[in-house]
Amino acid sequence: MSTTTAGHLIVGQLERAGIKRVYTVPGESFLDVLDGLHGSPIQNVVARQEGGAGFMALAEGRLTELPGVAMVTRGPGAANAFIAIHTAHQDATPLILFVGLIPVADRGRESFQEFDINAWFGSTAKKVVTLDDAASAARVVDDAIFTALSGRPGPVVIGLPEDVLVHVVEDATVEPRTVARPEPTVADLAALKQTLEQARKPLIVVGGEGWTQESGGQLAAWASRHNIPVVADFRAYDAVPHRSDAYAGFLGYGRSDANAQRLDDADLLVFVGCVRGDVLSDGYQRGLSAETIVVNADANLLGHFGRVDQHIVADVSAFAGALAAVDAAVEPQEGWFATARAEQLKFSTPTPDGGIGVDLGFAMELLKKEMADDAVLTFGAGNHALWPARYLEHNTANSLAAPRNGAMGMGIPAAVAASLAYPGRQVISVAGDGCFMMNGQEIATAMGYGAQFIVLVVDNGIFATIREHQEAHYPDRPSGTHMTNPDFAALARSYGGYGERVDRTEDFAAAFRRAVDSGLPALLHLPQDPTTRSPKTSN
Repeated sequence: MSTTTAGHLIVGQLERAGIKRVYTVPGESFLDVLDGLHGSPIQNVVARQEGGAGFMALAEGRLTELPGVAMVTRGPGAANAFIAIHTAHQDATPLILFVGLIPVADRGRESFQEFDINAWFGSTAKKVVTLDDAASAARVVDDAIFTALSGRPGPVVIGLPEDVLVHVVEDATVEPRTVARPEPTVADLAALKQTLEQARKPLIVVGGEGWTQESGGQLAAWASRHNIPVVADFRAYDAVPHRSDAYAGFLGYGRSDANAQRLDDADLLVFVGCVRGDVLSDGYQRGLSAETIVVNADANLLGHFGRVDQHIVADVSAFAGALAAVDAAVEPQEGWFATARAEQLKFSTPTPDGGIGVDLGFAMELLKKEMADDAVLTFGAGNHALWPARYLEHNTANSLAAPRNGAMGMGIPAAVAASLAYPGRQVISVAGDGCFMMNGQEIATAMGYGAQFIVLVVDNGIFATIREHQEAHYPDRPSGTHMTNPDFAALARSYGGYGERVDRTEDFAAAFRRAVDSGLPALLHLPQDPTTRSPKTSN
């Protein structure tokens, strides 16, 4: 029997599970795990701040089939990483966070950087466990991965006491448990078919995790054959291909007035992979009266509000595959399907915004033409995100990493992770000036690990979303929303990347192509009129 340490066994179990990268900010509390990563095939991506590391891991969990993994130290490090745990919890994204802890004997003495890991994370993570038994290290890691992926995906937090990590244990990893992918039953599909055939204004709402190119295409093709419009949940825009004539846009912040009305007008709502939550329903106000079918692997339907007439406990890919074989005699009201698509095409076609700087509608139209079909798009939270959400297309699965809980600062770390996870795919990030400044330093991480992406920094000098609320509720009294910004292009160049300021719309196309050709993490600084709040056109 060979032996190792608990810290090294953790790395061995991650290797056996197929984890390719971990995102870390090093700390003395988990030195033995760091030592285990020395020479490991797992790439240790060292971020500049724990929030950035957490967001990188979250993006990895969003874009790939396995949870993203982050490692941080106790106290302050864990505090910085908390934003990623909250985002993974509300977004239902699989994530594992390892947190180094004080030695066991020092607990309860207010020792250096001591904190209560269960009190901090217990209400937000799916599970919080402290590795007090060194011999169970492999099993704890396997259970964390299984838990993060099962049912409603989410984050798992593992505390690592630094003295336990160096205990000598048997060098034995465990066989990774297979995550169940429940399929709809024959009875489920028969009941669904009967309900669909009685509906006159059915609407499918897609979202959540687990979509593939095949399953998204299958569902969209089935909906098209049966003349049922499909809309996406907030920031789940890559679930089905936008080129499908069934795709009718999205719900949530920035949605069209037509889709908000469509949600109210539907007599049948079929949620696939998502639930009727706060943002989707305009604050629990819309889409409440329709007959409701929910297809979701979460038996508890966490976050769902309002009626549920049928709950099909199924994985989205398994459901889409089974649905493809169902031939239902659906007869929607005349114009219900065609109007939805026509209104989406109108809503997603930009017109000139005017004002100072590069016209963002023009920029999005150019990106739509220039972006690779499988490009990955990332952004954080703020008014800047309204333009890519509305105007850019997703025709490839796993092509969007953006926070559904509204967390700022995710765009740049997500772009780093997307480029490392898919080195052959183009990655584009759209960032507001406030959002960029929260984790823009992770360009240094991109330079260190060969990540490549293009970021558009929309610079209007204010926290525009908050200013918009002030203008509505406290007119002529702006407070706490002004920003003093750096020269963003020069900042990118200081990291060794490509940076260029673009002041005029007519210069944007050439600048974007120079950024693409640079082969570096590239930043285009787009100064904006501070009075511009959102795309001007509506349907």
